[in-house]
Amino acid sequence: MFTDYTKIIIKSGDGGNGAISFRREKYVAAGGPDGGDGGKGGDVYFKVDKDKNTLIDFRYNKKFKAKNGENGSGARCNGKYGEDIYIGVPIGTIIKDAKTGKVVADLSKPDQIELVLKGGRGGKGNSHFATPTRQVPRFAQDGEKGEEKEIILELKLIADVGLLGFPNVGKSTFLSTVTDARPKIANYEFTTLEPNLGVVKSKNGESFVIADIPGIIEGASSGIGLGLQFLRHVERTRLLLHLIDVSGVTGRDPVNDFYTINEELKKYSEKLANKKQILVATKSDIIQDDGLYKKLENLAKEKNIELFKISSVTGDGITELLDYVAKTLKSLPKEELIDIEDRVVYTLEDEEKFNIEKIDGKFIITGKAIERLMGRVNIADNESLYYFHKCLRDMGVDDKLREMGVKEGDIVKILDYELEWE
Repeated sequence: MFTDYTKIIIKSGDGGNGAISFRREKYVAAGGPDGGDGGKGGDVYFKVDKDKNTLIDFRYNKKFKAKNGENGSGARCNGKYGEDIYIGVPIGTIIKDAKTGKVVADLSKPDQIELVLKGGRGGKGNSHFATPTRQVPRFAQDGEKGEEKEIILELKLIADVGLLGFPNVGKSTFLSTVTDARPKIANYEFTTLEPNLGVVKSKNGESFVIADIPGIIEGASSGIGLGLQFLRHVERTRLLLHLIDVSGVTGRDPVNDFYTINEELKKYSEKLANKKQILVATKSDIIQDDGLYKKLENLAKEKNIELFKISSVTGDGITELLDYVAKTLKSLPKEELIDIEDRVVYTLEDEEKFNIEKIDGKFIITGKAIERLMGRVNIADNESLYYFHKCLRDMGVDDKLREMGVKEGDIVKILDYELEWE
């Protein structure tokens, strides 16, 4: 079974908590704090697995989680780091954020490995908070929580040449003629329900990969027929062979077919619509009306597109076409499908980011940085509370509150805690 699109959930590991511990040894009169740090949570990586060619493994296994970091302990013993998780995918897999649609990673190279989610940082033990004036810190930091995301895995075949054309124009027959691939062939629409790949070798020795993609119909860019399933795979090819039936058997107009398919390409992606095309007039051995081929020939001249007339049954024109394709590919450099500026990498938010809103007379402070800070302190402990206020000042929260007009006695709400401003 061919699977080229799925959604899964990934989660990086939580960081371990820092320890609250004090040195206790015989003959040591005043042992100080010696709590160790928590271990970092495991990261989530994706890697190209050469033995995979579909996303079928994700059909039933939908959630992947890295290991949590271990808590710290006494005698300054740090917790063990959480084990990273490596998720194998076929080459050609694109990873997207399910919520935003932004590309996270493009795994299009052999043995490629990409870090997608970072694990939470381990909390510091109380040994880090000892100062000349705070010699017995009875608090430590909790570890940061790992990130959880729903992502889309989308497999885009990596082929040099993609076959365009309406259903039943001879794409599968052409592929079976020029390669060792054996796609399903029959006289009805959508015999190809999944992409087929084959390796072509021209008479000059050059080889390239060609893909027979499921047929496209009008409305494909909005998902009609096999729609987007088709267009996702064509997007990665370097050259397009646009096969058009000129036999007249089906009653189709080759010029209308050309414009219809190119309009669908343009609606889906301007970049895809601008890819180089070669027109291929198929089923030349059973032409009933030479006028159809003449119309296509005039269109090719008007659009300045190369046109080849072939028959996959008799082999006429095949050699010339393949040689021209091999020559053309030499002038078309391979390129990254995803522009660098389009990518997004999941990371923990900036330490300094927070947001303050005044709602019903209360100052509400939110943000990842605030949530992480609250996880590090014990509000019930005076020393920990003092550390908490110091961190707020260092982050600029106090200055921002004053700028917003906070007065003595006003309520400042941080998560579930309401504090009175003094």
